[in-house]
Amino acid sequence: MSHLKLPIGIQSFTEIRTGGYVYIDKTPLIHSLVQSGKYYFLSRPRRFGKSLLIDTFDAAFSQKPDLFSGLFLDSPDSKWDWNKRNPVLRIDWSLSSPRTPAELKTQIHELISAWARTWNFEPFETSFGGRFSSLIRDIHTKTGEQIVILVDEYDKPILDTLEDPVRAADMRDILRDFYGVIKPLDSHIRFVFITGVSKFIKTGIFSGLNNLRDITLDFRYSTICGYTEEDIRTSFAFWYDQYDPDLIRDWYNGYSWTGKSVYNPFDILLFFDSGIFRPYWFETGTPSFLLKNWLNEPRLPAEYDGMISGDEILLSFNPEKITVETLLFQTGYLTIRSWSSDGIRGFRCTLGYPNKEVRTSLNLLFSEALSGYSLSDNRDILFSILELGDEEGLHAHFQSFFASIPHDWYRRNPLARFEGYWASLMYSYLASLGFEVIPEDTTNKGWIDLTVKTPSYIWIFEFKVKGIGQKGKKDPLDQIDERGYAEKYLSDPRQKIMVGILFGLETRNIESWTVG
Repeated sequence: MSHLKLPIGIQSFTEIRTGGYVYIDKTPLIHSLVQSGKYYFLSRPRRFGKSLLIDTFDAAFSQKPDLFSGLFLDSPDSKWDWNKRNPVLRIDWSLSSPRTPAELKTQIHELISAWARTWNFEPFETSFGGRFSSLIRDIHTKTGEQIVILVDEYDKPILDTLEDPVRAADMRDILRDFYGVIKPLDSHIRFVFITGVSKFIKTGIFSGLNNLRDITLDFRYSTICGYTEEDIRTSFAFWYDQYDPDLIRDWYNGYSWTGKSVYNPFDILLFFDSGIFRPYWFETGTPSFLLKNWLNEPRLPAEYDGMISGDEILLSFNPEKITVETLLFQTGYLTIRSWSSDGIRGFRCTLGYPNKEVRTSLNLLFSEALSGYSLSDNRDILFSILELGDEEGLHAHFQSFFASIPHDWYRRNPLARFEGYWASLMYSYLASLGFEVIPEDTTNKGWIDLTVKTPSYIWIFEFKVKGIGQKGKKDPLDQIDERGYAEKYLSDPRQKIMVGILFGLETRNIESWTVG
């Protein structure tokens, strides 16, 4: 048995290093950042190790060499000066939840007052910007060393109030004034590192600190939070070797910010502890606000898997007008599958769900939002139908499924106006099962509307809406046959089932179902 422990939920670098826990050495990247720059910003989803990273920076600058024994930062190659101790000012909004501008201002003043007591100095200024600025200058004068400023979850006061855009904008403006005093104090500052989920790039929150270097999509630092496949295979070998590595990878790996893909530490550690495949990370936060915005700006769920985007969408965030795609990416529900950069179009990337956990869990929410009721009890039934190749059972299941959607739901649901509404319901429902689901599956003769792969079968679906896009009265199955869609999977030993489905606008259900 491993003599090391799993660092589940531990954000203290000191506790991990002294308590016998596994630690993945991030100090080569920390060293690189400190040596090559001064002001940094990093965006990562919740529970991804940002707080531990901040605490590691704190320990390094606070002259705690014993904690780094055996790590890169304590090696001769790093040449880290352990004789110099920089004063560290930490701001951690994850520890508090100001819900109003008044509460936020009060907490900022309380934070500055706590620093003032630590350094035996009470600024005479009354504004929090003036007090913060004066405190930095005084600490530098007293110690003779420049200040390190570490900000964890800088945007949490804004994100917690997003459902009220006016209040969120007020919170943003207060934080902008607070952070904005840092730039003019360059000569007093050694290093600044700010983390958060979002980047309010177009709203001016960093206008007073526009010298921040954003490393969110810098491939050199893509693994600064999270565990790589190599980390999992080596440092967690005792637990990793007990399970099928392909299943672990499929469930929990896949997060990428232009570099190596990583595992979410929260997820993989809880899996190693219990040995049960569950959506641990997804279950820690129900994205009700995300669903609300998605329904206000409807987009068919299948479009997110393979969506093309640029960094103007990925890195922008405006509390007064939130783009759903930006929200999905920055909160970790979408990730970068591939990317390119050239002198004409600049940065472009293909987005998709990072892994099975997110794909199944998010699509379950999508399907329930589209249909208006809970599908959890029916998923096991549908799972068995597909794996058994039960064509009649699948027809009956979806006929009943569409018939169960309340009539009034179509009037209230903006997505019901789309021709692809019924196909999207099927996609989201099927994608929530955990099977490989491929929308617009490319062949040499066109696109299969939907392919579903189970261990024993490959289901090929073609969808049509009665009276829309139909040539003559052709059955959707004819298109599968004419274009030879099944030929793509001829070498696959699994049995193929081809299904043509015709939806009716008036009946709001399946008009015809043919199998080949």
